[in-house]
Amino acid sequence: MPAARPEPVPRARLLPALTLAAVLVAVPAGCTLGRQPQARPAPAPVTVAQVGSGAQAAAAGNIPEIVRKVEPSVVTIFVGQGLGSGVVWAKDGTVVTNHHVVESVLQSGGQVEVGFADGRRVAGTVRASDPITDLAVVQAERTGVPAATFQKSLPVVGELAVAIGSPLGLENTVTAGIISGLHREIPEANQPSLVDLLQTDAAISPGNSGGALVNGRGEIIGINEAYLPPSTGAVSLGFAIPSTTVVDVVGQLLKNGRASHAFLGITPQAITPEIADRLGLDRTTGVLVLTAESGGPAADAGIRPGDVLTRMGNRELEGVEDLLDELRQHKAGDRVQITLVRGGRTQQVEVTLVERPPG
Repeated sequence: MPAARPEPVPRARLLPALTLAAVLVAVPAGCTLGRQPQARPAPAPVTVAQVGSGAQAAAAGNIPEIVRKVEPSVVTIFVGQGLGSGVVWAKDGTVVTNHHVVESVLQSGGQVEVGFADGRRVAGTVRASDPITDLAVVQAERTGVPAATFQKSLPVVGELAVAIGSPLGLENTVTAGIISGLHREIPEANQPSLVDLLQTDAAISPGNSGGALVNGRGEIIGINEAYLPPSTGAVSLGFAIPSTTVVDVVGQLLKNGRASHAFLGITPQAITPEIADRLGLDRTTGVLVLTAESGGPAADAGIRPGDVLTRMGNRELEGVEDLLDELRQHKAGDRVQITLVRGGRTQQVEVTLVERPPG
């Protein structure tokens, strides 16, 4: 089981195969066994769907038909004494799941078991994973399995969202709701934040991680990632990695064994009113540079600790999530114009991004 991280949004983590794990704050929805990271308060204002929206969503689509179409493509990933969920990518047995679902076995050969909707369980091997986007590819020893269809564009806020997976070890569980928001962020302790996530009120629980979030046409619109548990005061706040990200990253993992991420070389910090007051800043928007790595792209371009980044390219930077999302749109070698404020004066620098170093 993955070690607990300080105050993360609970992902739908691995669930102990026969034991209900304690639900902690903001839990990654993956493994249902062992300690789970604690959830954080929602990092940004969110639009919360009203109670009962799941029933309203059910009226907006033929959910039984959607389930019949997609359920054969949703699997359970058994990892030691825990489990998570996954989605069949290709009929050769390629399966997509979360990195945090399989993280615990990566140092020991990446061996897992994959359980299919028809009850069959086969051996599987982790082919590649990407901690930055929290995605992984597992090769199941089975062919001829029905592959899911992944939507190549973002869903619309308010449209039907059906979650299918194995929450708390209850395989082939279906919950329904709507897409409650786009472009959400989950801050992660001691590692890059997960950004540009879908928000849904379809119920997500430990064990759902890596499972399917499906639209009314039976297309995968997201891979379930995390939820805010009731102990935070939240009601039905779940998060999923959008299919647009999944298609891009899984394509890279299958082709290259790794995913590429552009690197700026700074430690970013959101600007709270308290920070603004302490530093004498006249704004709470933008991104404060805490550190600029020596020899990194930002430092080489003249960016210093204490600078406030306000724009990258054509994008205004309201906060850290905007910076991280914009970086995801670039690749190593891209040159980007960054606008910053230093000592009350605005200036521009050009930064050449590099490949994010491992670790």
